[in-house]
Amino acid sequence: MHRWTDPTATPEALRPCVVTLGNFDGVHRGHRAVLAALVEAGHRLDLPTVAVTFDQHPIALLRPDEAPAVITPPAQRDELLADTGLDGLLVLEFTREFAQQSPEEFVRSVFVEGLGARCVVVGHDTRFGYRNSGDVSTLQALGEQLGFEVVALEDIGNGERFSSTAVRALLAEGDVSAAAGILGRPHRVVGTVVHGNHRGRDLGFPTANLSADALGLVPQEGVYAGWLTRLDQPEDATDRTMPCAISVGTNPTFDTRDRRTVEAYVLDRDDLDLYDEQVMVEFTAHIRPTLRFESVDELTDAMTQDVARCRELLAKIVTA
Repeated sequence: MHRWTDPTATPEALRPCVVTLGNFDGVHRGHRAVLAALVEAGHRLDLPTVAVTFDQHPIALLRPDEAPAVITPPAQRDELLADTGLDGLLVLEFTREFAQQSPEEFVRSVFVEGLGARCVVVGHDTRFGYRNSGDVSTLQALGEQLGFEVVALEDIGNGERFSSTAVRALLAEGDVSAAAGILGRPHRVVGTVVHGNHRGRDLGFPTANLSADALGLVPQEGVYAGWLTRLDQPEDATDRTMPCAISVGTNPTFDTRDRRTVEAYVLDRDDLDLYDEQVMVEFTAHIRPTLRFESVDELTDAMTQDVARCRELLAKIVTA
């Protein structure tokens, strides 16, 4: 997949094309439905497919106090978009000057002059241009005037529209299973394994601690079942993806004031040296909330039960 940031630098191989527009935070099932329709239109018209997105959420610039938490930072988002079969991804720098463009100015400069769009595929709720004043009807009128087809998809969802807002709310509640239902995959956090306080190893459950700059929205504090993938390992490596118990929290039993961390214990493995490796932690099921225990023995007993529950849940997924 080609990736570039300036509409005037669009590769000639991708002009003309079929285009879509969005923030694509989470690249959830609603986004994927639009992207699937984009690819289908590309096949129908025998044209390459291009998604247009931004380097940051527009609200992060215009109203930073109201900016939503980012589910999948740009690096993750771009990887997920590449997996959908796109030919190109145009990532526009969202500036205050850019935000002043009228809907027509945006469509002319990006879709028509930059990409040579012959067809634009969008969700029914798409908005664009100054103060989001452009909508699907605006786009259809511009399409008739400027010579491109518009395909508008109705909302996608199981009783409720799939949305990034819904995913954020579910992750804030720790409901990673319901979030996965919207995402179409387990939610993930990616980071480098760093040294922690080594309490897990002392208790018999050595954990991989993710760095503070890990990418991905961290769910509500609690214990989860999931998977740890070693991204530096070959895809066919035996120890690339392994079942794990995940702790998100601040270690209240030890009265610490640590930042909220993500720690993953690979089930039944105490022989792994993961320090400095890039790993992806995927959240499959919520086990319990974070609790403060009165003694280390109580904590160890709870961790033993957590691991047993994770082993049971993840085994069902593997055999399903």
